Amino acid sequence: MAYTIAIAGKGGTGKTTLAALIIHHLLKAHGRPVLAVDADPNANLNEALGVEYVRSVIDTIDRFMGGKEQLPAGVAKGRYLEYQIESALFESKGFDMLVMGRTEGPGCYCYANDLLRGLLDRLSDNYRYVVIDNEAGMEHLSRRTTRNVDTLLITAVPTVSALRSAARIHRTALELDLNIHKTFLVINEPNERPISTDEKAGMEEVDLTKINPAVHREISSLQGSGLPLLGIIPFDYNILERSIEAKGLMDLPDDSPVLETVARIVEKILA
Repeated sequence: MAYTIAIAGKGGTGKTTLAALIIHHLLKAHGRPVLAVDADPNANLNEALGVEYVRSVIDTIDRFMGGKEQLPAGVAKGRYLEYQIESALFESKGFDMLVMGRTEGPGCYCYANDLLRGLLDRLSDNYRYVVIDNEAGMEHLSRRTTRNVDTLLITAVPTVSALRSAARIHRTALELDLNIHKTFLVINEPNERPISTDEKAGMEEVDLTKINPAVHREISSLQGSGLPLLGIIPFDYNILERSIEAKGLMDLPDDSPVLETVARIVEKILA
């Protein structure tokens, strides 16, 4: 059974970057196969991974539900839609990817969601790891109720507003009663000024007294509510440059500051 890592967070907190870096480390340190799932309607995990996709799962469902895809004679509707959804999976170097896409219009996709849940269950059996770049609302995770989420990472930048958003996401995950084994907070530093003077900041040894007092209080509150801080990811010019040019992160230089921190985060999760 695959080990599933899901990442959620408010827009602009680095969740897609973190998802790509986790995949990068898993491929480098643990080998393939990895299934990358972009469950954010504003899909851009493929860009962070340096790949392109042809169509999303929702594109496929829309075409079928809208009558644009003709049902072959003698083929059951459910089986054909299942086949079409499976065709949205595409392969890349060391990992496969599934892009959920954005739902357009008010139509109900309950039937299609059941098929999608079954697809994710079946696909998970073919991979060692599944990494899900999730939307903040957690809807896509709720579609995976037949599977456990081993670790949920909630991203934030070091501001009171972002940390309170992380708290709301954490509460939403609890309210959805998802079978999540572990949940952690990961903070991304958005600029050159570190929030901790510890060069190896990233685990429990982070000295929170060196952080802005208001931010410190929010982090302490989150930890007290069951959302421990797992790591602080440092600012990295290599990522900034690639983001500006919409380049992938899979070929970051070995001395990139983020790689060591993400490696420690992943290894702590898997320990």
